[in-house]
Amino acid sequence: MKAAYVGIDILYPALSSLYDTGCEIVKVFTCNTDNVTEFNTATISFAKDHGIPFQTERIKKDDLYSLLDMGCDFVLVGGYYYIIPVIDELRIVNTHPALLPTGRGGWPMPQTILKGMTVSGVTMHRMTKGLDEGAIILKRQMPVYPDTDDLGTFTKRQWDLIPDMVKELVSDFDNLWNNAVPQPEDAEYWQLPTKEDYTVRDTDDVSRADLVLRAFYGYECYYIDTRTNTEYELIEASAHEGAPKSPAPGCRLFTVKGGYISSPRTRCV
Repeated sequence: MKAAYVGIDILYPALSSLYDTGCEIVKVFTCNTDNVTEFNTATISFAKDHGIPFQTERIKKDDLYSLLDMGCDFVLVGGYYYIIPVIDELRIVNTHPALLPTGRGGWPMPQTILKGMTVSGVTMHRMTKGLDEGAIILKRQMPVYPDTDDLGTFTKRQWDLIPDMVKELVSDFDNLWNNAVPQPEDAEYWQLPTKEDYTVRDTDDVSRADLVLRAFYGYECYYIDTRTNTEYELIEASAHEGAPKSPAPGCRLFTVKGGYISSPRTRCV
């Protein structure tokens, strides 16, 4: 089969697994990222290493019709910043990092941890004009450990599900596509987190600081010292109970109720 891929590094195994199935990947579409908290470097390197044309400009309908002219059988999506202009003539499969119909939306992974959920997974569904509304093709579930998981450990378990899902998708594509199960009307949509969701204050309890920093681990979180009204950006920070200890080299400490935060990457904003 001939396929195209759309994505950034957040669900990178979808791309490498697609190649491993023996599909001919005719084109890779990605988009520009900050390459600080979100990356496209692995995706672009893969395309270059395998001689696959790639595009960082936003996808337009003409791009999809060009894929049809190349004989492309389907498109697999693994995370993308923009709405893809779906056309009826081309089958597009989205890889969504939640168990639909629960968790529609652009960034469900942190919300899964914030909500204290104990089960999540990955869903592959038909891409339609409505966000995450397409019929479900495949689902795989996994446990979530809400008291200890951070975004990194959570995402790693999702990555582990993807290779077998891609293999099954390609091996029986027509049958799976044709028998996809429509989603119920009572699907649950999760709004994108707001800055308040990933902001911690010195007046917060250490338990809330721990939850927030784990849910958004690897991305920007914010700490506000209400005494001086100073705001800091924190990346890869962690919360700890008890009195502050001597920080590791390069780390900065911040106080919260009942504990402290240690941050290796800090910037005053």
